[in-house]
Amino acid sequence: MINPFKKSYTSKELNMFRFLARVTLFEKLTHKEMALLVPMLHLRNFKQDDVVFFRNDPSYALYIIKHGRVSLNIDVHERMEPLTTIKSGQAFGDNSLLPKTRRIYNSIVLSETADIYVLPQVNLLEVFAQHPEIKAKMLESLAELYNSYTVNLFKAYKSSFGFFNLGHAYLSEAESDNSYK
Repeated sequence: MINPFKKSYTSKELNMFRFLARVTLFEKLTHKEMALLVPMLHLRNFKQDDVVFFRNDPSYALYIIKHGRVSLNIDVHERMEPLTTIKSGQAFGDNSLLPKTRRIYNSIVLSETADIYVLPQVNLLEVFAQHPEIKAKMLESLAELYNSYTVNLFKAYKSSFGFFNLGHAYLSEAESDNSYK
């Protein structure tokens, strides 16, 4: 039986939902839930070598690459050490799902051009406050991402045992700051 009162979406909206569903942070959301976020997405155009954000900047937005490639790296002793390269359909700046956070890496556009959706943190947190089910789904996805990052960190540590102290990853922020002085 067809429900005549069920919301129908335009082909443009459905295309956007398909795109977002490929992004880990949005894959658990329904079309109705995604529809609340889509109006908050702003498409920005970047050129090669543009900095999207620097490490330690406030985490004011989530970024989703529509087209292009972005390098995520960390500056170590005045040089950039690459962490990964991300491309279309991937998000970065995911710690913006958490209030009062700062960037932990730099992001720089690698491709000649990049079209990147920006989802401001203030809008995202507003949706979280009004729709706890969206918050729960997105934070579950974030936890899964962070778990995979931790698994990869442990694998890297095991393969390069002794090059760094893995125990530092589990220090509180205050303890960590004091251990490097």
